[in-house]
Amino acid sequence: MGFWKTWFNTSEAGATTKESSFGEDFLETIDKSSPNGDHIVFSTGREIDLYELEELCDAVGWSRRPLRKVKKAIEYSFLVTTMWQVRGNKRRLIGFARATSDRAFNATIWDVVVHPDFQGKGLGKALMEYMLKKLRSEEISNVTLFADPHVVRFYQNLGFMPDPEGIKGMFWYPH
Repeated sequence: MGFWKTWFNTSEAGATTKESSFGEDFLETIDKSSPNGDHIVFSTGREIDLYELEELCDAVGWSRRPLRKVKKAIEYSFLVTTMWQVRGNKRRLIGFARATSDRAFNATIWDVVVHPDFQGKGLGKALMEYMLKKLRSEEISNVTLFADPHVVRFYQNLGFMPDPEGIKGMFWYPH
């Protein structure tokens, strides 16, 4: 993990973010590259190939959802972040997350996914930290998410906790 950690730990000398030259919607990259010339780039652009996103979700074993609904969810999200592996002029979608919001106080993060080939390298943490940074820059002070039981510890390590006031989420589903 040490190599990837240096990409995202801005306290380390030389690790800074910069504008990417890959395309207008590629907003930030880390000013380091791997030995094979790869860069990891974050984007908040919404022009996402839905089939590529579906392949990413398939890779982690998520159930398929109708692409028209996925497209609508992305369109109506407050923040959409993608994470790309960039090698030369080729890019590969390796991470995705989105958030809905009331645009004042609250946001909920949804659909956090990192390709299995890139898990365990600090990239999921970097994706979440990027999302939180963007939400905080919009003065969103209350960020929630829903987590599958096997990833609860991951989010706890990022500072998420059960509601400190003991409020329990409730759900309504059609019968």
